[in-house]
Amino acid sequence: MAELRHSSSIGSRATPSPLKRDEDSSPFLPDNPTDHHDRHSSRDRDRDRPFWSNFHSICPFFSDEPRVSPHNYKISTLWILLVILVGFVSISAILNGLNSPYLCRKDGIVLRCPRVKEPPSLWGNPFSATTSWKPCAERRNGGISDLPPENETNGYIFIHAEGGLNQQRIAICNAVAVAKIMNATLILPLLKQDQIWKDQTKFEDIFDVDHFIEYLKDDVRIVRDIPKWFTDKSELLTSIRRTVKNIPKYAPAQFYIDNVLPRIKEKKIMALKPFVDRLGYDNVLPEINRLRCRVNYHALKFLPEIEQMADQLASRMRNRTGSSNPYMALHLRFEKGMVGLSFCDFVGTREEKAQMAEYRKKEWPRRYKNGSHLWQLALQKRKEGRCPLEPGEVAVILRAMGYPKETQIYVASGKVYGGQNRMAPLRNMFPNLVTKEELATREELDGFRKHVTSLAALDFLVCLKSDVFVMTHGGNFAKLIIGARRYMGHQLKSIKPDKGLMSKSFGDPYMGWAPFVEDVVVTHQTRTGLPEETFPNYDLWENPLTPCMCRA
Repeated sequence: MAELRHSSSIGSRATPSPLKRDEDSSPFLPDNPTDHHDRHSSRDRDRDRPFWSNFHSICPFFSDEPRVSPHNYKISTLWILLVILVGFVSISAILNGLNSPYLCRKDGIVLRCPRVKEPPSLWGNPFSATTSWKPCAERRNGGISDLPPENETNGYIFIHAEGGLNQQRIAICNAVAVAKIMNATLILPLLKQDQIWKDQTKFEDIFDVDHFIEYLKDDVRIVRDIPKWFTDKSELLTSIRRTVKNIPKYAPAQFYIDNVLPRIKEKKIMALKPFVDRLGYDNVLPEINRLRCRVNYHALKFLPEIEQMADQLASRMRNRTGSSNPYMALHLRFEKGMVGLSFCDFVGTREEKAQMAEYRKKEWPRRYKNGSHLWQLALQKRKEGRCPLEPGEVAVILRAMGYPKETQIYVASGKVYGGQNRMAPLRNMFPNLVTKEELATREELDGFRKHVTSLAALDFLVCLKSDVFVMTHGGNFAKLIIGARRYMGHQLKSIKPDKGLMSKSFGDPYMGWAPFVEDVVVTHQTRTGLPEETFPNYDLWENPLTPCMCRA
């Protein structure tokens, strides 16, 4: 505004009024020296006038003069309109700044954030019609899918499927593929007890064994148990002589043919462990990758009672408002173990940060060292988008996308680090958050509590059936869900937040709500679970496009 006043005063000094200019230049007036002297005197007096007096020349209707030139009146009107417009823009900018994600109005413990109009594509995948891919892993292209006679098998392989439910699922798919590569018979995999999950679930406690064996009978021979002729079963579980170790991660098919198959032919039965990510993706035949998809999407089915309970939970989510409504499934990865393992820095009290430092030092002493390098590491990981999203950050992103507070959200999560205080921002912005424990009675879930993986299977299926799935951090659970929804036809929206870009936006204290919304919407327009082109070392479980899908 100072510049505006300065330019106005200069303009008023440099240009006399139109009426006076017309009088000076009129050819009908004599050139009187006395008038010339009066004009010079008038200019000197104008220089000594205050600014407000000069402002009368721009806005003459504020003056006491009875006559106002029409030309001056138009100019003054334009000036006032310009000032009003600039003022309106300035006020709008200030209000947008006040409505930024960090400055939502707080009413007690409730955060009042700006409402965003719900776009029409909120629940649908807006670009799904532009793609023409369909699942085709069921198709068998002959040759490699022909099962040899039983007496021609090269031996038996036995694997330990370690980790949680979804890591075990991937290991089972890989085991079938490895058995096919070596023309071996697969013994039903053992779901090994995990140190974190503390679970002793057997394969038949979670999956439909009959369907698994029957569906794959033309691909791989599978037996339920170790052959009777092998009398010392404990040797297979514990003996080093019966174990193939040191299989590299993402090993090619040729590695198994050159290094593992000779030992199986010699010993007739061998255990493979560890067996986490021990088979590559782009270094095996396409038909082998298609076989892995066939196992994952068709052969591995949960027990009927798990499927039925998941259907009930999904149905209750769709009818929580008294009529049919869509629902969102949120996979929230913010457990203490995940926060600690990430080595990222999060908002918290000094006491919380000290406790987390001790926890990391105890659990991961080699990575922790003396702790001096962790701050720089945390900044770098957040910049690269490798930190889990906090519940409050998830809430702000969803609100920016346009989801209203009435949105029905199913939360699949372990115990959130920080408890209710950490969940408060998310719950305040989206009060309709529910878990399976809130949707089902204690009696309904009692039958599943004896196996942790059964409860995880319920979360998996309810998320799979949701209208919108939102992941907050990587992991086998999220990528298997996104991959399955892509494989089923990519009609259902699966949101994978760009955590790197979001970290920059969250770290900008001057970004207003309107530009933040624009950044979120534009960035995630195509991050909705559409099929993506594969690339070297791609993850088959998250993007099954090339080997497992074909043009419609």
